[in-house]
Amino acid sequence: MPRLTSFLQWVGLELSPVTHRERLVSALGGLIAILAVFLASSSMLGPEAALPVVASMGASTVLLFALPHGPLAQPWPIFGGHVVSALIGVTCARWIGDPVWAGALAVGLAIGAMHYLRCIHPPGGATALVSVIGGPAITTLGYDFVLTPVALNAVLLILVAVLFNGFFSWRRYPAHLHRVLDRAPHPEPSAIRHEDFVYALSQLDTYVDVTEEDLLRIYALATGRHQKHGSVQPGLPSARGRQ
Repeated sequence: MPRLTSFLQWVGLELSPVTHRERLVSALGGLIAILAVFLASSSMLGPEAALPVVASMGASTVLLFALPHGPLAQPWPIFGGHVVSALIGVTCARWIGDPVWAGALAVGLAIGAMHYLRCIHPPGGATALVSVIGGPAITTLGYDFVLTPVALNAVLLILVAVLFNGFFSWRRYPAHLHRVLDRAPHPEPSAIRHEDFVYALSQLDTYVDVTEEDLLRIYALATGRHQKHGSVQPGLPSARGRQ
């Protein structure tokens, strides 16, 4: 079994337990959100032209309703990621005749722009690509495509996520609202301080799909459980202590 567990971790299989309730709620939220986006896009572009646009929004829907508290699913990454990527994609489509080079450059530039604007959102890459290869119904819109349907769809997704997740106290969206309204006391981490997490994350030099607050909360809950069962482990040295 240890070898099987190691293999599952190596291939990236999620081993954390998730209840059937959570899975069903995520699926229902995604169904409602993508239906709203499809209806809105179809009214503006027609059913056939709306398909590639809805495809990129479908990827955002997975993040919004399966991982509502993840950094990539927050309002600014969703709105900024899609809008900036669409803007870059339309520009590349207008100035570069070869769709292969235009599409590749659009995705690459979108990734860089999302990094600098702090709105990394993977589905934004699909939006940039759709802006180039989505067909005449999309390319003829020009920069109007950025506002309708891309920006409108992004706002619609966010609104559905706020309303739908608000019915479930453990899923309130955005993540900041969830943290503000979650007034349940949690044990404070005693061995690792906030600045230690900031230092550790800076040393990784890569994007981590979890917030500093969530890491602190996980550590606090873990140490609190050890204290409850009377099996407190020795505290980890702080970052300053290791230097």
